Amino acid sequence: MTQEFEFDVVVVGSGAAGMTAALTAAYRGLSVTLIEKSRTFGGSTARSGGGIWIPNNPVLQAAGVPDSPELARTYLKAVVGDRVPEAKQRAFLERGPEMMRWIGARSRYWDFVYDRGYSDYHPEFPGGLAQGRSIEPAPIDGRLLGGDLHKINQPTMSGPKGIAFTVSDFHDLNMIARTWAGKRTAMKVGAQAVANRLRGRLPLSLGKALAARLWLSLRDAGVPVWLNTPLIEVVTEAGAVVGVRAEHQGAPVLIKARRGVVLAAGGFEHNLDMRRQYLSGPQSTDWTVGATENVGEGIVAGQKAGGAVDLMDDAWWGPSVRNPDGPPFFCLAERAQPGGIMVNHAGQRFVNESAPYVNVVHTMYEQHSAGVDHIPAYFIMDQTFRDRYLFLGNFPKRPIPQKYLDAGIITQADTLEQLADKIGVPAATLSATVARFNGFAKAGRDEDFGRGDSAYDRYYGDPTVQPNPCLAPLDNGPYYAVEMVPGDLGTKGGLSTDEFARVLDDGDRPIAGLYAAGNNSASVMGNDYAGAGATIGPAMVFGFIAANHLADADSFETAASKRTARGRETSSAGKE
Repeated sequence: MTQEFEFDVVVVGSGAAGMTAALTAAYRGLSVTLIEKSRTFGGSTARSGGGIWIPNNPVLQAAGVPDSPELARTYLKAVVGDRVPEAKQRAFLERGPEMMRWIGARSRYWDFVYDRGYSDYHPEFPGGLAQGRSIEPAPIDGRLLGGDLHKINQPTMSGPKGIAFTVSDFHDLNMIARTWAGKRTAMKVGAQAVANRLRGRLPLSLGKALAARLWLSLRDAGVPVWLNTPLIEVVTEAGAVVGVRAEHQGAPVLIKARRGVVLAAGGFEHNLDMRRQYLSGPQSTDWTVGATENVGEGIVAGQKAGGAVDLMDDAWWGPSVRNPDGPPFFCLAERAQPGGIMVNHAGQRFVNESAPYVNVVHTMYEQHSAGVDHIPAYFIMDQTFRDRYLFLGNFPKRPIPQKYLDAGIITQADTLEQLADKIGVPAATLSATVARFNGFAKAGRDEDFGRGDSAYDRYYGDPTVQPNPCLAPLDNGPYYAVEMVPGDLGTKGGLSTDEFARVLDDGDRPIAGLYAAGNNSASVMGNDYAGAGATIGPAMVFGFIAANHLADADSFETAASKRTARGRETSSAGKE
């Protein structure tokens, strides 16, 4: 027997998009419930770095960032082009600061800090900012969650108990063996960890801090959240969405939605069939760090309700290293640090290694399809690199973990020629590639790919290496070759939506009562990436937009009213 419930709004998914939508709906006075298929909350948000990219938001304004609406419009247009309708770009930019202010005035857990210096990903574009527009949640004590602490989705990597660091801390920690800032940050993080353990604090940072802050806000607002409740289908009547069917704790339920449904259940990164259907080139569900529950059922449910899809051939890509024991390692800093290069199976460089991660993987796929294998690519480094920098979470000078060597993910050799033979690339070509790169490093200018020219490149570079912090020669054996695969943070495509987050059909007409946000919807970023947090920022903004549109009954025909009107039309037609 199916049990029935009824609310004004039903939200599907407990990542940043879903929790923001549910919180906004509750603050607007609507009855709302949020359902989540997993036994944990937070989705990919909790597993992420927690960055948020929203231009002109109050945190940036308080920090004195020289941003403006015109600069932001110019920059986003330069990044996205015509791939995303201008109205949707404008909605994101205009409503984003409002979302931050409006929820901040109502939630006692709304606390964020500016990641000063974390450059926009294309600062050289018109309107780009070298000092960046990214913010992140301030760390929070997990004890506030009480019995809900164990319900938060776990990150792909975790440190010792009591350890918590910010994005800025991570930046400095990468230079622990090179700069005083790195050493001071390590001491600060270590001292905080000791204090946390002594005082019983359970600090949460990055994506877990964001998920926790949203969850606590929902709890304060009295929003019921049903975990372990997978979506079965979206329910429609007379062309309008009126609720969802789900399975709650093993039993079927029908949850009616008087105003509408917001789909925010993530992408399809862990669905191999959908990856092969929509994404080109070699694919694997072992290469993604997205939440394991993300298999695309929200997208499919929206399609069955009449929704069109867009951007399904793209993802939030990033070069990654397979991990024999679990999720892959998503490489952020490693590619920018001097003394390492990426080569294809011909032993040649093919990209600016320090470029934004989405762009690097786009190049991997594009050139792989041209005939020379680029998947996996090889990250080549020497012992000097290994002695100077963190790599795969391991401190400088520490030996490469044996598990990577045993699995053939990392190969070691005394000379470049021996390394080339072991990984099957032409030895002469690899040697020539390294020699050419070494010449660029000594001169301080990468004449082939411009590595280090952008402020984004230099953010993770080594400031002690001059004149180019991203360039240093590889000339000190032994040498290492690390397989790099096209990993991702999640898929980028999903249901087509308009500037109100309404799901559109194939004719660009909104489907009454159906909304989507986050990776359930096609990204406002199109095929590129504006800056750190350009996944989560828009997810939250369009969750906010969806809930407000549902609450503003005068601005649209509700699913219920449209259903009633269509029923009357049908009845009248029958009488005639």
